[in-house]
This record gives sequence, C-alpha cells and structure tokens, in this order.
Amino acid sequence: MRDLYEILGISKSATDDEIKKAYRKLALEWHPDKHKGDKTAEEKFKEINQAYEVLSDKQKRQQYDTFGSTGGAGGGFPGGGGGFDFNGFGGDTGGFADIFESFFGGGGGGGRASSGRRSSGPRRGNDIEASVAITFEEAVFGAEKELEITKPDICKHCKGSGAEPDSSIKTCPTCNGSGEIRAVKNTILGQISTSRICSECEGEGKVPEKRCTSCHGTTRSRVKDRIKVKIPAGVDNGSVIRLSGKGEGGYRGGSHGDLYINLRVSPSNKFIRHGNDIHSEQSIHIIQATLGTEVSVETIHGTEKIKIPAGTTDGTTFKLSGKGVENIRGGMGDHLIKVKLSVPSKLSKKEKQLYEEIATLSNLDIKKNGGLFS
Repeated sequence: MRDLYEILGISKSATDDEIKKAYRKLALEWHPDKHKGDKTAEEKFKEINQAYEVLSDKQKRQQYDTFGSTGGAGGGFPGGGGGFDFNGFGGDTGGFADIFESFFGGGGGGGRASSGRRSSGPRRGNDIEASVAITFEEAVFGAEKELEITKPDICKHCKGSGAEPDSSIKTCPTCNGSGEIRAVKNTILGQISTSRICSECEGEGKVPEKRCTSCHGTTRSRVKDRIKVKIPAGVDNGSVIRLSGKGEGGYRGGSHGDLYINLRVSPSNKFIRHGNDIHSEQSIHIIQATLGTEVSVETIHGTEKIKIPAGTTDGTTFKLSGKGVENIRGGMGDHLIKVKLSVPSKLSKKEKQLYEEIATLSNLDIKKNGGLFS
C-alpha cells in the first residue's frame, strides 16, 4: 500500500484540520455512489478511508510514523482489502503490545515469543546468603558456629510433586499439555504468531489433580534449617565460606543451591591485624630503653619475652616470628611489637636527686626549659 500521507495528498507535517479537509475532498470525489460499478473507484475510496482512519487518530498516527512504511517499501499496511481490519487497531486483535510480545517476549504472565515451552526438567535451587559474627580470636584460631536459616525447600508433604499424596498428575486442560498458549494476531506488520507460557501449569504441561495442601502446588515450602558451620583458622572480616547444597531446594528433583556465609569479625581491643600479621604496642620505661632489658609481651598465642637492647628509641619495632595468624593456604604470620617509651610524670625526692646526678654527669642543662626538675 502507498504511503498514507501520499494517499490523502498531504505532507507529514499536516495539521488535523488539513487532514480532515483532504479526506472530505477525496471521499466526495471517489464515493462509490458517483462511480457505480467501478471497482477501481471502490478500492480507491476504501484506501482513502483507511488512510484517514489512521492519520485522524493521534495515537495511531504516531504509531504509523514510528513503524509504518513510506513509498511502498514493502513493510507498511496491507492494502486493497488485504485482510487488515483497522477497526481492531490497538484493540484485542492486534496493537503494538502484541508486536513487542512477539518480538521480545513481553506480555502478561511472562509470555514469550514462539520459542518453545519452558523446560520441564530438574532445575537447581537458588543460592542464598547469611552473615555470621565471630570474635577476633575465633577468626585467628577457627571456630564452629550454628545458625538457623529460613529458606524455600522441597515440600515434605508432597515430596516436590505439588500434588496431594493421594492424588495424581494430569494433563493441563488449559494448554492441553503443550505448556504454552498460542495465538495468531493481526498487527500493522501483518499476521504474527505469538505464544505465552500457560499460567495454569507454568509451562509444565501438567497440573496436580488435587493441589498439595501444604505448598498449594508450588512444590516448595519455607522451612527452618539449623546448620553447623566450621570456620577455619585464619579467616578475616569479609571472608566468605561456601556450603555446597545448603541453599534453596531445587525444582522437579533438581539439586539444592549453595549457602554463602559472610563473616563479620569484631575488632580486638589489644591487637590490630594486617593480613596475617598482628600488631601491638608495648610501653617500657625510659630507663629500660636506655639500659636495656627483657620484657614480657602479650600475643594472641600467649605471653612471650623479648629483649630490649640498650639505647632503644621510641617507636622501635620488634618481631616475633610465627606468632601471628595462620594463613589458610599455609604458613604463619608474625607479631610486630612497637615500643613506646614511658616518661614518669612525677618523681619522688630520691628519684629527682638521682636524675639530677645523671644530668650533671651527662653535662645536660636541665633547668632552662623546665621539665621534671623545674
């Protein structure tokens, strides 16, 4: 069929009034009463009416401008009594929603284009997630936790069939066992075959004669499951543990999904962890740092002794090899101790006297800037 604007002899920018005037003029000119027995005039009159039917309706005109053919490109409206009913345009027998459903699988109830029925074979259950809080020490040494999760699982009453134990499975009466509903619809692009998944059987082609009273035919129900989780030594905040087969139940005999556990490690008030190493601070007296000593330090593995050489300065770091966190791939981290020098804020009379003697021996001027002896 020719371009609709061309049929009415107007431009694509024509106003509603211009469309109406052009139609009236042509309709009067080609009316069948004026050309009795002339088949050409009859077809011409029908063509004019079809063009006006579309262009006089804003929605239909916009649809035609978007999808219609121009100048006989072969993809436009069927012409000359070719079987397209403009009275149904956009109604139950066609419309753009049907076109999109046919091409892209749209439509109510999850309809798809003619691409075959939904697979009726076993389908794996979905994976699920859960969070578990553990202490700093549990992350270092490992632990065993128990958690309770609620998840969809295979219905125990019907064992996943969707039917009451005393009833059978029958062919779906809505789709006759095909799993889909097919229809042929008229659109502006011609006749298009569409299909959608049967909402009664959800594409299975079969339905329970009597639906399960527990899961109502869905084949699954929500259950509470208590699960023990073995947390390996060396995990850290944000680590994820996968428990195979502990997720949602499958469909039609399919396997369970997996459970992913996100670990949340509470911080320690004694230690800081960087990777597999543990860091801490150790306060020592300025005299210990000056003369050297041996001090006890607390680690995650217990108390250890470290030697402080004479003349140790503030901020010096000492390492205890293998006293950190176990690497889950093997090996051990270290414990790093940073020394913080402690300066006394108060002195006894005897201590003050001794410090003054040391200052004199060291030829230190201790009274100009105040301090302990001011």
